Amino acid sequence: MRSLPARPGPVLGMLLVVYIFNFLDRQILSILAAPIQADLGLSDTQMGLLGGIAFALLYSTLAVPLAWTADRTSRSWVITISLVAWSGFTALCGLAHNFWSIFLARLGVGVGEAGGVAPSYAIIGDYFPSSKRSFALSIYSLGIPLGSAAGVMAGGYIAATVDWRAAFFFVGICGILVAIPFKLIVKDVPRPAPVAGNEAPGFADIARVLARKPSFWLLSFGAASSSMLGYGVAFWLPSLLQRSFGLDLVAASQFYGAILLLGGTVGVLTGGWLGDRLGGRDRAWYAWLPAIAFCAALPFYGFGIVSGSVSVAFVLFLIPQAFAYIWIGPVLSAIQHLVEPRARATASSLFLLINNLIGLGGGIFALGALSDALKPTYGDEALRFSMLYALALYGLAALLMGLAGKFLRKDWVAES
Repeated sequence: MRSLPARPGPVLGMLLVVYIFNFLDRQILSILAAPIQADLGLSDTQMGLLGGIAFALLYSTLAVPLAWTADRTSRSWVITISLVAWSGFTALCGLAHNFWSIFLARLGVGVGEAGGVAPSYAIIGDYFPSSKRSFALSIYSLGIPLGSAAGVMAGGYIAATVDWRAAFFFVGICGILVAIPFKLIVKDVPRPAPVAGNEAPGFADIARVLARKPSFWLLSFGAASSSMLGYGVAFWLPSLLQRSFGLDLVAASQFYGAILLLGGTVGVLTGGWLGDRLGGRDRAWYAWLPAIAFCAALPFYGFGIVSGSVSVAFVLFLIPQAFAYIWIGPVLSAIQHLVEPRARATASSLFLLINNLIGLGGGIFALGALSDALKPTYGDEALRFSMLYALALYGLAALLMGLAGKFLRKDWVAES
């Protein structure tokens, strides 16, 4: 049994801070969509491209070579350099004067963030034992609701009091400043020098191992299906609140920020805790738990979208927001256990390639394009029906996760 490094808490704390900035920079565009569209004259389809493809294209594809580099060099340095890069491009978004200038800046944000997540998963795998890894990954994944809520709330306030450009400048500069304490605290765990016949696996070797495991494909496409809806709702809900519920920019940011903080935090922590408890008895639960959560979330999302009351909609959106995040800890932990420890960052990046290219790249754009297509029929309510039709994606995600359970039992790689 390998020895684990001491004092993992501060390392996990700094990884969480960086992940908060990851999602803050990513999600701030959603609350700023209305003023950006008004200032630059952009359609829902164009905003969908900015929120999805512009970010996800290079974010998803470059994550693989950057994670492979991190596995073979320094994971902490790759994260540090990536943090500075994506924060700088976030600040540049504030200088945009048309669609293509902000599109290119968002591409840069995606390039930077490509090097942040998969190496972080691997560092957590180095610092925490298998029995506690799902919960540790859930603590790290609190960066999703916390960062998203911070982006929505801070972005809405700054845009309303100054302008949308100042919001990009502020969060970008703050991210760059965080890079210094991060590198001082987060250290790589020394890896044994390779010996003849036991070299670190190459990228092609890792890809072949995962390709032969049905659980990898089912978990990846199940997560991607859920992410299409999850990212789509996360991006377009502030616009829905303004168009269909009559909220102003600040009120919409407070409404959605509160949902993210309350529901998202409960969902992430519950998923990690239950994943470790149930998965310790039967590894299939790492997939079955998300499947159950997706099924439970569906009716609440549906009634929330069609609700005509702001207060009722808040409660109805709060519940599925918790269910929507339950999958993160269990699935990420399962992916870590499909390969040997030296290949964790690369395996995570391949999972993220599928999840983000389809989920992040496709979901936001699909909901925006569908909203434009439905405008002749539904007018100002087109976005509401676009989100309603997209709920079918959770049914598909639940099916794929349910099928993955039995394969996890035999695909699991036990730690030595």
